[in-house]
Amino acid sequence: MPLIREAVYPGAFFGLMKSLQSIVTWGRAAVNNKGDFQIMSDVLSQLSEEMAAAVERAAASLVRVEGRRRMPASGIIHSADGIIVTANHVVERDDNVRVGLPNGETVSAQVVGRDPSTDIALLRVNASGLTPANWDLDKAARVGHLVLALGRPEQTVQATLGVVSALGEGWRTAMGGVIDTYVQTDVTMYPGFSGGALLSASGYFVGLNSSALARGVSVTIPAVTIARVAGTLLQHGRVKQGYLGVSAQPVRLSSAVAQQTNQETGLMLLAVEDNSPAANGGLAMGDTIITMDGQSVRMMDDLMGLLTGDRVGKSVPVKIVRGGTVHDLNITVGERS
Repeated sequence: MPLIREAVYPGAFFGLMKSLQSIVTWGRAAVNNKGDFQIMSDVLSQLSEEMAAAVERAAASLVRVEGRRRMPASGIIHSADGIIVTANHVVERDDNVRVGLPNGETVSAQVVGRDPSTDIALLRVNASGLTPANWDLDKAARVGHLVLALGRPEQTVQATLGVVSALGEGWRTAMGGVIDTYVQTDVTMYPGFSGGALLSASGYFVGLNSSALARGVSVTIPAVTIARVAGTLLQHGRVKQGYLGVSAQPVRLSSAVAQQTNQETGLMLLAVEDNSPAANGGLAMGDTIITMDGQSVRMMDDLMGLLTGDRVGKSVPVKIVRGGTVHDLNITVGERS
């Protein structure tokens, strides 16, 4: 789980936030002065118009993605020359993928690459002059900021309003992908919204919404993660991820081993796949991994964090406990298919 940090709501900013501040001010005054209800109504109308204008501007960068049998999903224009970023889980096939452009035209799309571990997929369409998203690469979102979740599962853009409810440090998904910042909102993710955008009150694309990375909460893949993964997919078509072929659970080390290794817990192997990198390197069921490439391994997240793309194909030292004795092995890290 990511380490969630708290943030103090900083107050009004730009158009929408100024409007909200005005609503609060005039709402209090209206209790004592009925004439102020008209002013409050005007402020609400202004807020509504600003929200609609923000959605209209962002709509030029949102597309419909038809890549699965059921309801279409959404995507975001990443570059003017036809690169579309969307959620990987909504692109269930590699061919016969179609994209509905903002101008109403529907065109064929090629899958450029996927990274299931971060739920990001890149598509390419034969189109030019598209309007790319204005990404918030400065990570300006704060807890309490108003945000709009946008999707285009049909011809027109749909929107829902919420706030940033939690922010946290970088985290790792269940498949080992690295998400640079934890961004959670209270927006309602309607069917087809996955792959769509989270829009800030100032009109920036905070990130891409996904319903596949966490259960029971609305999580957004931040713009910095999208930029990093998209760059890799454009260059290589995939994001390399290391693979050993084991299942494991944390265990407490014996007092003697703990004193010897200055470590209280390790990762005991419950199963080792046949002909896997782990098996070929000499690991066996019942072994307890305590370090890999000089880094302590106490939990499965530690091991997943060490199976990075730059270690694929390399032989790395692995320290294990077998039969109460510490042993050193060298394992060549494989690549997850």
